[in-house]
Amino acid sequence: MSLFKSTIIVSSFTLLSRISGLARDIVMAHYFGAGKATDAFFIAFKLPNFLRRLFGEGAFAQAFVPVLTEYKVQRNKEDVVDLVQHTAGTLGGILILLSIVCIAAAPIVVMAIAWGYIDQPDKIALTTDMFRVTFPYIVFISLTALSAGVLNSYGKFAVPAFTPILLNISLIGCSIWLAPYMDVPVKALAWGVFIAGILQLGFQLPFLLKLGFLHRPRWGWRHSGVRRIIKLMGPGIVGSSVMQINLLFDVLVASFLASGSITWLYYADRMLEFPLGVFGIALATVILPSLSEKHASADPDGFSHMLDFAMRWVLIIGLPAAVALFILARPILATFLQHGAYTIHSIDMSVFALQAYSFGLLAHMLVKVLAPGYFARQDTKTPMKIGMVAMASNMVLNVVFVLALYQMNIEGLHAGLALATAGSGVINALLLWRGLRKKQVHVPNHGWSWFILQITLACVVMVVALSYLLDTLPEWYETGLWQQIINLTLLVAAGAASYFAVLFALGIRPKDLRQPRQSAIKNKV
Repeated sequence: MSLFKSTIIVSSFTLLSRISGLARDIVMAHYFGAGKATDAFFIAFKLPNFLRRLFGEGAFAQAFVPVLTEYKVQRNKEDVVDLVQHTAGTLGGILILLSIVCIAAAPIVVMAIAWGYIDQPDKIALTTDMFRVTFPYIVFISLTALSAGVLNSYGKFAVPAFTPILLNISLIGCSIWLAPYMDVPVKALAWGVFIAGILQLGFQLPFLLKLGFLHRPRWGWRHSGVRRIIKLMGPGIVGSSVMQINLLFDVLVASFLASGSITWLYYADRMLEFPLGVFGIALATVILPSLSEKHASADPDGFSHMLDFAMRWVLIIGLPAAVALFILARPILATFLQHGAYTIHSIDMSVFALQAYSFGLLAHMLVKVLAPGYFARQDTKTPMKIGMVAMASNMVLNVVFVLALYQMNIEGLHAGLALATAGSGVINALLLWRGLRKKQVHVPNHGWSWFILQITLACVVMVVALSYLLDTLPEWYETGLWQQIINLTLLVAAGAASYFAVLFALGIRPKDLRQPRQSAIKNKV
């Protein structure tokens, strides 16, 4: 299956996942609003969700898939099965032990994440109760990630791409039907996370069985393949997960800000995750096994062409998405959240955060493509060093931007945290790209200057079209839900149509971006 077709399949299922995720967020905002209770849940879910990102599309996958692919290319099926068995046993054993420790020390862990709650014992208690329910999710979802790595390596991209939908379904169901029976309704969300972990792992097991990989997990600390994965994974935790570590640090700082800040940042980040997940993560999921295979087959030209191809795709989708998110932040958030317990003030606060996050969308998408350029070659130390620079930058920028907004007497101080995350993402992407160029791992194909000019001109036309339409539409907060949906659909359709029409007029055709080796990419674009 070609890289283009695989990306379309993963993107399609990821789109369904993001749509169900939007439905989940709408339901959660409707029933729980924004305040102390929701802040407590998002903190309780932050650490297991952070670890999920590491073991999902992060450090574990980017260490496991290259080793698995090498075994697949160079060894027999029995060796591959043996690697999977020992990896599953070792990963599961470590995470079960980690879960026991973190559940026992839950109050300490919670206070370490949210220092600002130390003088609020009721909030600490609620967060701790939910943390103990959500944390075991990491065991289930990490084994799900291992299963997904095997399925992706054998070209079965659809099943792992569909799996996240089960988390959304579980949270929606618990919000509607379980919450009324809880002493504190928001606790239903914690149980929704726990249930989702079981559902997600259970869903993938039959497909793993069909491939012949469903065997008893075995402890394999001394297994050569497992030791290589662990060695690669250690520095990869930093290198591949800078954005998530930054978000975790944002929670710590936000716990000192106005009540609701963590929830405002959450919903803004969720809107950013839509284009990032639908395309950026989908492309990264597909490209890592492909790059690993190119490296294992000693094909540096093919490796470079594939990276170039992926970067062009990111630019052609990521730049207009970032611009549109900034312009349409209020219409988007109002349409999805302006009902139930989520107030207009909370929407305005989330708008500030989303507009700040949008400055880093393209960079975060590029990181998803550039980092596999290192991991596929089993180089995790370079991204780790770059990631440490980006994290340090984020911490400094957090203080700088929050203090700057405070001095300007702006209410939305939390937007400074979002802007810092965007800035650190840009730094991360630039350093990753520079490293690949310096080592001649990525040798740009011809036509990049003209390609960037084409994308920029198309974005300018899109901005003009969106700005004109926004001026002609009524005030967003004063219209009903169905009218908001119609108006937002019109804006999205008009923006997309104007953007792609200009690209077409300037000479970019769909066939030019279907295969990384096509001469059209090398010479025409």
